[in-house]
Amino acid sequence: MAKYIFVTGGVVSALGKGIAAASLGQLLKARGLKVVLQKFDPYLNVDPGTMSPFQHGEVFVLDDGAECDLDLGHYERFTDTALAQINNLTSGVVYETILQRERKGEYLGRTVQVIPHVTDEIMRRIKLPADLDSEIDVIITEIGGTVGDIESLPFLEAIRQFRLDRPVEDTLCVHLTLVPYIAAAGEIKTKPTQHSVRELRSIGIQPDILMCRAEVSVPDDARRKIALFCNVPVESVINAVDVPSIYQVPLEFHRQNLDTQVCQRLGLDVPEADLSDWEKMVSIILNPPEHVKIAVVGKYVELKDAYKSISESFVHAGIPNHVGIELVWVDSESLEGRDVGERRLEEAFEDCHGILVPGGFGDRGIQGKINAVRFARERGVPYFGICLGLQVALIEIGRDVVGLPMANSSEFDPAAEHPVIDLMLEQRGVTDMGGTMRLGAYPCMLGENTLAVSCYGDSEISERHRHRYEVNNEYRGQFADHGVVFSGLSPDGELVEIIELPDHPFFLAVQFHPELKSRPNRPHPIFKAFVAAAMKHKFSASNTATVGG
Repeated sequence: MAKYIFVTGGVVSALGKGIAAASLGQLLKARGLKVVLQKFDPYLNVDPGTMSPFQHGEVFVLDDGAECDLDLGHYERFTDTALAQINNLTSGVVYETILQRERKGEYLGRTVQVIPHVTDEIMRRIKLPADLDSEIDVIITEIGGTVGDIESLPFLEAIRQFRLDRPVEDTLCVHLTLVPYIAAAGEIKTKPTQHSVRELRSIGIQPDILMCRAEVSVPDDARRKIALFCNVPVESVINAVDVPSIYQVPLEFHRQNLDTQVCQRLGLDVPEADLSDWEKMVSIILNPPEHVKIAVVGKYVELKDAYKSISESFVHAGIPNHVGIELVWVDSESLEGRDVGERRLEEAFEDCHGILVPGGFGDRGIQGKINAVRFARERGVPYFGICLGLQVALIEIGRDVVGLPMANSSEFDPAAEHPVIDLMLEQRGVTDMGGTMRLGAYPCMLGENTLAVSCYGDSEISERHRHRYEVNNEYRGQFADHGVVFSGLSPDGELVEIIELPDHPFFLAVQFHPELKSRPNRPHPIFKAFVAAAMKHKFSASNTATVGG
């Protein structure tokens, strides 16, 4: 029988419930348990796929094509597991499911209500992973939002009912709360945590463990005060202090015996966690012997969470290369203008050892990305394009190399004279938003003697996608004649997945999103190779400067 852990948050949002849940999952997995994590979001959207990155951050895509909250990325990275659609639930899905049943007459004419129908559906989804896989030992369910929000009440009520129906040793509630530090007074304030727990208890849920998010470590006297007024043992008041790397969090929790407490409370008799490899990994992250600078040219750079998986993939890639990566965020709109001066580009990429253009939608900032591609191609700077980064690379090469000055994507100009990037055939005429893209994992065949195959070490791969537009096959011959290598194709050869330029230190662009499959203990091979190329470029530039001096 599976055990169930619920992670809730209080006082304010964005405290890091996802990191806390993922870290606990990693610790329990390190003890030999099979752990699955899931995220329940109270918003009414069916999924975050149609939401602006500025509203919700990155949309994380799973193998089965589910568009999910970015916290599922943390779950996969920390526990090195592949999740699925069932691991992310929103209020929108809950109500959609219930209303479909009502329209079919499945409620036999009864009044459909939040209790019991909504809460019953939430409880069904809580245990669904265990129903589908009897080998699961622990299910960790994170509830989005903050205790006290109207939207989250049905989820919290479902947890109350769920815990009531099970033995006390089968469920556990972990509450993450803010403990603010007032710098002017030099004091930690516990009152917000007390009020947050009181709110949770008023619903009928007594937290078993409190995680106290704070800028500084919560002193023992404050922990004792929190324990007294929140009705938990003092050892169950866990410090969740700010740390330089999120990958330190499991180690900090383990140091405070969090995993031991959880296992004891749930009656899990398992060995101690072996975190030696994780400790070595964190040591390299915190103390890299070298550093490189990578420019990320995007349109959502004001919100770093829009590129969360990319930034984490660089952390992962730095580990085997024994290097720290400094990301330089470049707003693509600042490079706009087809005739933008070389001096502006040189200023933007000064001291950068590689350039990455990530994915995105819409035509804002596109010319700036195209200018960044041209700079990397002409200056021999390692270039890595992801999704839209492949498309703008082909547009730039088409205009400046192939001899198609009006090359463009039909996404940006439906009447383009040379639509080297065009809408997928099956998407033409589709007007509904959401679920209309090529989503999820697709196989890809790699060409022999290519940079792509040297990165992967295999000729057949599988990667996750999220896009509507593809390389227009009518132009493939012209690009090939001018040196572009289509090194990755769909098994039927109809869809271009990877392009590269052989006469360049490192110029590779992919149609998929490799950042979605990178793990700290298994860095993605392209990110790993790109960082190695950036290191080589750095030392080459340094040696050239030395010789010139």
